[in-house]
Amino acid sequence: MSVNRVTTRTVPEEFDGVRTPLRGRDAELAFVEERLDALGRGEGGIVRVEGPAGIGRSRILAEAAAAARRRGTRVFEGAADPGEQFAPLGPLLEGVLSGEEPLSGAQRLRDLATTPGQRFWLLQELGDRLREAARNGPLLVVLDDLQWCDDLTLLTFHTLAAGLSSHPILWLVAVHAGSVPSGVRTTLDRIRQAGAHELVLEALEDRAIARITEDVLGAPPDPDVLRLAHRAEGVPQLLVELLGPVREEAVTIENGMAGLPAGPPAPRQLPSVARRLDQLSDEARELVRTAAAVGGTVTVALLAELLGRSSAALITAVRESLDADLLAESGDRLAFRHDLIREAVEAGLPLPLRQALHRQAAGLPPGRAPADAAEAERPAPGDAAEADRLRAEAAELAATAPGPAAERSLKALELTTADAPERPRIIAETIPLLWQTDRAAQARELGTSALAAGGLGPEDEARIRLALARLAVPFDFSEAVRQARAGAALPGIPATAKGRLLAVLAVGLSMSGEHAAAEQVAAEAWETAATAGDRTAEATLTTVRSAVSFHRMDLTEAFRQAERSAALADALGVTTSLWVPEALWHALLSNTTGRTAEALAVTEEGIRITGEQGRTAATRMWLMTRSRVLLEAGRLADARADCEAASAPDDPGPGNLADVTLRYVMLRVAFHTGDRRTAQAYAAEARRMRSDGAPVVRHFGSWMLALMADFEGRPDRAMAELDGVMTSPAEDRPAYAGLIDPADAPVLVRLALRAGALERAAQAVAQAERRAALNPDLTFLAATAAHARGLLDNDLAPLVRAVRLYEDCPRELARASALEDAGRKLAATRKPEAVPYFETALALYARAGAERDVARARRRLRAAGVRKRPSSARLDGAWPELTPAEARVVRLVARGLTNQQVAEQLSLSPHTVSSHLRRAFTKLDVTSRAELTRLVKHRDSGE
Repeated sequence: MSVNRVTTRTVPEEFDGVRTPLRGRDAELAFVEERLDALGRGEGGIVRVEGPAGIGRSRILAEAAAAARRRGTRVFEGAADPGEQFAPLGPLLEGVLSGEEPLSGAQRLRDLATTPGQRFWLLQELGDRLREAARNGPLLVVLDDLQWCDDLTLLTFHTLAAGLSSHPILWLVAVHAGSVPSGVRTTLDRIRQAGAHELVLEALEDRAIARITEDVLGAPPDPDVLRLAHRAEGVPQLLVELLGPVREEAVTIENGMAGLPAGPPAPRQLPSVARRLDQLSDEARELVRTAAAVGGTVTVALLAELLGRSSAALITAVRESLDADLLAESGDRLAFRHDLIREAVEAGLPLPLRQALHRQAAGLPPGRAPADAAEAERPAPGDAAEADRLRAEAAELAATAPGPAAERSLKALELTTADAPERPRIIAETIPLLWQTDRAAQARELGTSALAAGGLGPEDEARIRLALARLAVPFDFSEAVRQARAGAALPGIPATAKGRLLAVLAVGLSMSGEHAAAEQVAAEAWETAATAGDRTAEATLTTVRSAVSFHRMDLTEAFRQAERSAALADALGVTTSLWVPEALWHALLSNTTGRTAEALAVTEEGIRITGEQGRTAATRMWLMTRSRVLLEAGRLADARADCEAASAPDDPGPGNLADVTLRYVMLRVAFHTGDRRTAQAYAAEARRMRSDGAPVVRHFGSWMLALMADFEGRPDRAMAELDGVMTSPAEDRPAYAGLIDPADAPVLVRLALRAGALERAAQAVAQAERRAALNPDLTFLAATAAHARGLLDNDLAPLVRAVRLYEDCPRELARASALEDAGRKLAATRKPEAVPYFETALALYARAGAERDVARARRRLRAAGVRKRPSSARLDGAWPELTPAEARVVRLVARGLTNQQVAEQLSLSPHTVSSHLRRAFTKLDVTSRAELTRLVKHRDSGE
């Protein structure tokens, strides 16, 4: 979808508390009026106002709100504050729940916002309130300083803006130009894709500067005053603050012109700069003041030396100063956003301190300019000393700021000649930094080019192959194995390098599903790592030990090793990890054994930490993991959202980790929501997975295809899809005989019974009962075993026992399935006793958003004699032929909404909407949208 981009000129804020007239604002005013005209016609949308600090973003929002009110439009205004990001949804709630006409139900919305686990219901309720308000007239929702909004506000904003796009609601948001947090950047990308209009605020033109100068000084400026005014570089806030004191102290008006008879005034502090300084931490404020005293551009290394700290210790302070729009990046240096800002900061420092810092920074005697020293510092190609310095900085930054670390490492590589002996080592250092910052393709190209060029010694080749193996682990299990195996086989390499290559080889084999080979390699790797005293390899190998124990169904030992591995990795630091965050395996293990709350806590902490550090690739892996947890917890919409957020276009290779997480989760969500088109798309992916080199990917593909065949009502085909998995060698067979999760055991039993494959059903039950017996402390495993046994034996007692055991496990869909099966057994002879089971299952399915399961549970209730249905699901009296879902789609289509817009409003997939619409056309005997619209008007008018 194209973006309407308008480049504009802006206006100043206030002088002496009085708002100055708008100057140079014709384009903005016209555009705002156009959008408000469209809003009056029922057309909503999103307008994003962007620009640096002081450029006038807030003024534009205020003028738009005033114009809307003059038209009688209801306006909600909210703004974020950098000091109050801890308040979830605070900025948006402030806007819609305060003012002259707040939304109703304020306390209910605030309670939902502050209650953990209520995100879905909060979005639903807030969306319902806005829809209701929009029915009574158009709405303008204003949200200022988006860059400071908390994650919940960002999520709610872009979700509601998309979901309510068919309503007369205009969202007007302002955001800082340039560097913003990753969550804000994601939100901006999403609203851009949704067709948001952009107002990009640039510096004032000369004519506007002259008019504003006249407004402030009371007379047209002479050339000297204009030269002074141009020092603000067209930033209206700086211009007004610069001119205010001048008006009182230095300007005279002669012959109708404002002049400066005493010449330009000395630099002084500016209120907006002082406010931004006050918002900084002590460390960031000290850094900015030091940079101001140095003057010109400055390196982080120089600031670190002047402040007596390491470059890495300044990461947070530098980021704060950039976010505050005081400093900006200038190549590999820092510079003040405007010279006036630097002068204003410097004016607040005592003169002796300014002079001392200036001389110290230059490293020269008084009289030589710092700019001369800066020029002398510029590195030249082949500057080994500068390359070493950049590598040292990259190493310091890697743990907490991999983005800047990658840039320094790349710069060091640029300064290193092709024949330099240290070049392969720098390449090996750069590859993981690039991968962490979402540049996996660039990282792989760097490594493969170095190998292809040849001429590497064994040790250098081992380093590069280790880096490529680490890179490949999430994307291509087989490639990770190939690179690690080739590296470990190189002759004469150091014990540390060999131990790490073997450790990554063991991880690759384990993730591939080659468990016996992984265990054998891990044993060799332990000996090598012990010889080298390498704790990093030990942390990775401890994870492999945990996976081996998991495969043997010794989950107590698996947890013990997983916790030890995570603790080791945490103590060593993130930069030492050889594959992925070791705690990620702990989360997967917790989820698979029913410890959902623990798994969610671990994944959410992982997402938070890696997001703060800018480790994009690790964040994506955490999101993938959380999508699995959310799926099994019955939070289908949230699971799908995580899958979408974790998708990356730059992933090289077949994306094995995405195969066994994202694609599997999306297929399962499609099954539960009845989205056949999406299910078919992911079934096609599963067919590709069947030919992958990694056994585990093949097994996932087989299970996905079996589920798809069952979804389509073909149980015999489902059993055929599992032939390869169920008969694979025992040592490499997945621990649950081809299943993905213990709760799949009842699924397989049910599927096998439909196909008459009693032996396979019995095999699944035996596996489930063995697993539960080996781990008696895990209630979830006992529940799945009882559920499977009850289905196989058609016995009510174990089914009821499974229902009771599931009550202690936060596995909503598994519990609902057991309730439904117990109810089905009861309904055969005692229908009234089955009703509570079906009703509870129905409630759980509905809460999960599992529409297909909801429909099935309702059919069972009707068969049990329960005719009353929830009011929200009653058939529409005007549409007896249609289901409630079909009727909702029909009404929205008749209002002129596209399938995509209907999907967004109803939180369905476009494929589901298309399916509903096709069925409705058939039932109503219509062949076009126009005919459908006429029919809707006729019926709803009662004619």
